[in-house]
This record gives sequence, structure tokens and C-alpha cells, in this order.
Amino acid sequence: MDLATLLGIVGAIGFIVMAMILGGDISMFVDTQSILIVFCGSLFVVLSNYNLGQFFGIGKIMGKAFMFKIEQPDELIEKSVEMADAARKGGFLALEEAEITNAFMQKGVDMLVDGHDADVVRGTLQKDINLTTERHETGISMMMALADVAPAMGMIGTLIGLVAMLSNMDDPKAIGPAMAVALLTTLYGAFLANVIAIPIANKLKIRLSEEKLNQELILDAVLGIQDGQNPRVIEGLLKNYLAEGKRKIDTTEE
Repeated sequence: MDLATLLGIVGAIGFIVMAMILGGDISMFVDTQSILIVFCGSLFVVLSNYNLGQFFGIGKIMGKAFMFKIEQPDELIEKSVEMADAARKGGFLALEEAEITNAFMQKGVDMLVDGHDADVVRGTLQKDINLTTERHETGISMMMALADVAPAMGMIGTLIGLVAMLSNMDDPKAIGPAMAVALLTTLYGAFLANVIAIPIANKLKIRLSEEKLNQELILDAVLGIQDGQNPRVIEGLLKNYLAEGKRKIDTTEE
């Protein structure tokens, strides 16, 4: 669970709702027409930009901003050095006994055990990295599309409300509801874009960066093991993926 995402969005919604309550009856901020225009309309506009499979996966995509388990790079480095040591002592077949929780690393190790050459290993793993990046970028683009569309739908709702208001200037009772539609659609559009879509898109960008870094680290580790490099050399190479303050390398000879 990513508490930062949860607390940030829930906190923002909480303060907005609190301001509404302090301003009077919260029911005056609820309008069915505005909800249909902004929320439903925005989703269907986003749908028009993607296929059904991508669109109906939007819930799973959004979930990654809240629930996303990923190994820390230093844990992957430690595991890679351990496997490099095992491979030097017992050959690639010794890696069959390694306990690996990362599916991408497991795939790379399986290719080593099966005896594939370096070009095949590099090409296969790099293809996986590219496909993972593409999936993340699709999710990010969907959230950004929603962030772009929501304020525009809010403006459309505002224009609808203004037209309705101006068309009923001789009926004072009709002016209020029309003005509510005009103002609330703008509010809903800004809310959907800035409180929901943009924060989730930005968090998905972080997820992409984290996963891509880990996969590139693993690719270098697997190729280093295949090349028979010294475990400490591999460790030194992989430490470059860490922040500078975490790059201390144990140079103790075995």
C-alpha cells in the first residue's frame, strides 16, 4: 500500500468536502446533470481514444498508484551477487536451486540455465523491458487524457448551463438550476483532473521509473553472470543504479 497516494488524495478530498460543509448544505454541491456531463462524458471521451481492453483495464491501472509491490534495487543487487558467486562455483545449473521472487530475474536465470547465448538473452529481456514500459505509458497516457478532458467537459457543461440560464431569463425559478449546472460542471472538471487524474498519472510515472530501473539492473546482472565476471565486479557495476550515498562497495576478498 502506497500511503502517500492514499493520504494525499483522501486528504485533498476531505478538505474539499469540509469546505463544502462549512459553506452550508453540502447537497447544493451535488447536481446530477453536472455529474453526467463531467464524469460520464469524460470517461466516454477517453474510451474513444483507446480500445475496449485498454479502457476496461483503467481500474487495474489506477490501482497501481495505491497497491504496488516492488523490490528495492539493493535487494536485487544482493541477490545478483549471490547468484554470480553460485554460478562461478557450480556453473549455470547451480542457479536452478536459487530462490528468486522476481519474475523478470527468474526468466533471465532460466535462459542462462537453458544455455542461450548473450544476444538472445539480451534481446529477449530488452523486449520485455520495452513491453513493460509501453504498458505503463499507456496507463499514464489514459490518466493524462482524463486530466485533459475533464476540464473541457466542465467547460461544455458551463456553456450548457449558461445557454439554459439565458433562455429562461423571464423565469427566475429556472435561473438558479441552470447557474448551478454552469458552475458545478467547472468544479467537477477541475476536481476530476487535479485531485484524481493528474496525481495518479504522476504516481504511475514513478512506478514506471522504478520498474524500468530494476529491470535494467537485472539485465546487466544476468549478462554479467553469463559473462563469468567476478561477483565483486558485478556488484560494482550494479551499484551505479543506486543513489550515490548507497554505493559503498564491500571490497573484502572472499
